[in-house]
Amino acid sequence: MKMALKHHGSPEAITTDGLRSYRAAMKELGNAEKQEVGRWANNRVENSHLPFRRRERAMLRFRQMNTLQKFAAIHANVHNHFSLERHLIDRQNYRNDAQLHWRSGRRLSAERRRQKADLHRLESGSH
Repeated sequence: MKMALKHHGSPEAITTDGLRSYRAAMKELGNAEKQEVGRWANNRVENSHLPFRRRERAMLRFRQMNTLQKFAAIHANVHNHFSLERHLIDRQNYRNDAQLHWRSGRRLSAERRRQKADLHRLESGSH
């Protein structure tokens, strides 16, 4: 919090939930009067974290940091590629876009399989 205040300056208001630790921290930083605490004031802040929380939930399945890092590195790109925002477009355009995205995904995976097979053939032939 100190670094954010130092880097971005002091805001007009800081919205938090009602935890006492936030009040103590704000008092220590000298921003106690700028803290906004309300029954629904924090909802907008919490909802802005939903995409991150979805990714976090998926990450809980991983036991090794290495596989978690691999997942985190590509998750956003894959999600953005296949997330077509259905609520913004009509049915026909959605279906056309979805088919296009899935075809490109299949093409990429088929190309990867071919590359692996070629690599395996080269390795087994050189022994």
